[in-house]
Amino acid sequence: MAIRVVRAAAGAVRRACGPCSPSLGPRLLRLPPMAGNVEAPAPVGARPERDPKARGGWRGGARIWEETEQQAKKLRSASDAEQHRKLPKRKIVLLMGYSGKGYHGMQRNVGSSQFKTIEDDLVSALVRSGCIPENHGEDMRKMSFQRCARTDKGVSAAGQVVSLKVWLIDDILEKINGHLPPHIRILGLKRVTGGFNSKNKCDARTYLYMLPTFAFAHKDHDVQDESYRLSADTLRRVNALLACYKGTHNFHNFTSQKGPREASARRYILDMFCEEPFVREGMEFAVIKVKGQSFMTHQIRKMVGLVVAVIKGYAPESLLERSWGEAKVDVPKAPGLGLVLERVHFDKYNQRFGNDGLHEPLDWTQEEAGVAAFKEQHIYPTIIGTERQERSMARWLGTLPVHDFDATAHAAAGLGAKAPSPLGDSD
Repeated sequence: MAIRVVRAAAGAVRRACGPCSPSLGPRLLRLPPMAGNVEAPAPVGARPERDPKARGGWRGGARIWEETEQQAKKLRSASDAEQHRKLPKRKIVLLMGYSGKGYHGMQRNVGSSQFKTIEDDLVSALVRSGCIPENHGEDMRKMSFQRCARTDKGVSAAGQVVSLKVWLIDDILEKINGHLPPHIRILGLKRVTGGFNSKNKCDARTYLYMLPTFAFAHKDHDVQDESYRLSADTLRRVNALLACYKGTHNFHNFTSQKGPREASARRYILDMFCEEPFVREGMEFAVIKVKGQSFMTHQIRKMVGLVVAVIKGYAPESLLERSWGEAKVDVPKAPGLGLVLERVHFDKYNQRFGNDGLHEPLDWTQEEAGVAAFKEQHIYPTIIGTERQERSMARWLGTLPVHDFDATAHAAAGLGAKAPSPLGDSD
């Protein structure tokens, strides 16, 4: 009778556990056919005792389960990798627009999460959309990532271009943008040659600087508030000063990174001018545009700052020419809020590859409407709203009287000249 009970129990265990517990049945069947060996069923709610071997068996089962789960994950990962290997991985460029307010510039600072950058959000979107593997996000060199311009803290862009290698998934732009905040957009995508580098292949960059026109109000006889309107005569004088920047000059005084005799301090400016003013929300604004081969850190903001100082009557016009000499000049730096990277130019690349039948020219003609709409929706309102709330330009104008614009005039005359600083201007 006892043996029949045991055999019935063993059969039930086999049916419940299936083929994963083949040894349990034989162990029960090897029990001696004695009634005394059959234990009475434990009371309901009682906690069964386990010997060390049994506990070891449970641990072994858990280990087997974990190993099986890990193998399953590896299989799934291998399957995903195999699926991505079937997708073409190509070098592309992305046309980006972004509002830089609240960001510490464009370039990513790996390991410094407290300083959020535009590239932090971009890389996250690339990984989440399935364009690149996660390890490429951790080491951007693996996807040959390069930006055309490294914009500073608070600076925006309507035509930034980055180059990188990605998997060309379906609906790639929609998927990337789906993981980006609305103030960062991918506005265009083009295939490029395998060795393309957006920084090295860029021939020139065009920036705009948007500012309230009361920045040009003379300190002695013009109103210094939002009611100011820029006159045609003042606009002509502004453009005459801006035109002085055209050509090749030594801009060591317009950055903190270069000394007066460093060859890399010489930069070529193709054009610089101020457009006709316009009124937004009761305040008049103007846009200064500058196109150059390349720019140093803070160079454009100081170019604008010096012209403003001259127009307002704080500095003489001769200071522009003296600033290109070796003597140190106290050049004021305009706020970063109004600076926008508008466009980057690839003329030489387009001449060589734009009409070869295999590659597209990087002119972004079809994307111009989207770029203009992005500026109107995200960049200009941010500049205008921030200026009205924080009054960054008004507060900066209040610092102009503390600059010593006469120091270089004395130095040029040989009176109390100071030795030029090898480091250029300091921030």
